[in-house]
Amino acid sequence: MWNRLEQRELNRLARRVTGAPGELPAPDRPAGTDLLPQIKHIVVLMMENHSYDNYLGMLGGRGDGFPLGPDGQPEVSNTGAEGESVPAHHLMSTVQVPDSPSQSWHATHLQWDEGKLDGFVSATQQIMPDRDATAAMGYWTERDLPFYHGLARTFPLADRWFSSCLGPTFPNRRFLISGTANGLIDDLPVNLADYPANGTIFDVLTRHGIPWANYHPVAGSRTRYGRALRHRTKALRRRLRTLRRVAPGSLTGLQKDIQFTADIYPLGIARYMLHVRSTDEFFSDAAAGTLPAFSIVDPDFSAYSEENPQDIRKGEGFASAVINAVMRGQGWPNTLLIWVYDEHGGYYDHVSPPAAPAPDDVPGRSVVISRSWLHAVLRLVAPGYVRSVAKLDSGPQRYDRYGFRVPAVLVSPYARPGYLTSETFDHTSLLKLLEVKWNLPALTARDAAAHAPLDALDFSRPPAFAQPPDLPPPALRWGSW
Repeated sequence: MWNRLEQRELNRLARRVTGAPGELPAPDRPAGTDLLPQIKHIVVLMMENHSYDNYLGMLGGRGDGFPLGPDGQPEVSNTGAEGESVPAHHLMSTVQVPDSPSQSWHATHLQWDEGKLDGFVSATQQIMPDRDATAAMGYWTERDLPFYHGLARTFPLADRWFSSCLGPTFPNRRFLISGTANGLIDDLPVNLADYPANGTIFDVLTRHGIPWANYHPVAGSRTRYGRALRHRTKALRRRLRTLRRVAPGSLTGLQKDIQFTADIYPLGIARYMLHVRSTDEFFSDAAAGTLPAFSIVDPDFSAYSEENPQDIRKGEGFASAVINAVMRGQGWPNTLLIWVYDEHGGYYDHVSPPAAPAPDDVPGRSVVISRSWLHAVLRLVAPGYVRSVAKLDSGPQRYDRYGFRVPAVLVSPYARPGYLTSETFDHTSLLKLLEVKWNLPALTARDAAAHAPLDALDFSRPPAFAQPPDLPPPALRWGSW
């Protein structure tokens, strides 16, 4: 039944798809052909909101971390609004400062400042003057994050993996699954009923019979069907907001609302039933070697995704459990897992994001501050809300530059031990990986131009990590808090 309903959902979505498919990586082979049979399971573990320097800048001997002075300390700083110098500094607590720094569209562009990278402190002072502006220059070390540092020393590390745009979570996660933000520039759940011209990678995989799943934490007592109905109700609320059938005042207080990555585009109840699974199911599938061909594993975004003000050790504990489950599972001999972050979270990084191919001709837009009757009404009934959203969404409405660097490590038995790749990647490199593996067309100009991170793997000899390595334990084990 659910398969038939899914086909109906895909048929309805097809009427919204207006773009043309891209070229196949191997034009002489049918789309859907498996071109990398050594890898049967690709797993993406995307955590939240940390830059490369913020987590791995002090890794030492591996990758392009902080430039260090003779005393072994970072030689970078930013200047505040009053001329004060704020150097990069070790954060003494793993519990983050609430609401600081900011990764909003406006804040990220201020931090970048045309490549000068001098706005990390002043962006907070300008947008959130009552918050601690020094947090943006903070970092953590191996003492704080032993598992992550051990992971980055063991498996291939990418030190030029950029987020896909100078913006927050939702636009960047959209790039991960569709190669475009489709005009989204913020994390407000008022404009999530649109759909990209060429659809998502989930559509393409389903069309070619390639199994996929999105695993995420759910309440243990709730049935899958009950979860699906709850998801459907939430999706309808989003659509009503997007169609502006609610009073403007109801927009006040809307917060970032994400349960799983596939949730940032409309997902019908049949596809939810077939492809959205619990974290418990992930651990069972990993142990049994029955993970689907492609899967995304999401943390609990409210508790251990590593977004502020969370304790980053909890996220590390969850990531450690996921990665070790993959390495110890029966499917390990044919698995590739990518640990990566959606965006930088407002934390400093010393490498300026380069220009990027624009994915399409869809400009960025803010529903709340756009020139529309809604904006005019909101200015009358909720002027403070309009001003607060304007602080978040102001800036160039383009997607022609990558976002800041984020940590990224490739985990596989075929990984090259201790390897460093400095090729330019972004989240659409994961799309390119799927396209190269299954001979699929690109979704946008961005993933068409992307490079798959295959230089980190060696298929020419027996896998170096056939026996998975022992990695350092995390500072906090998942489930111990």
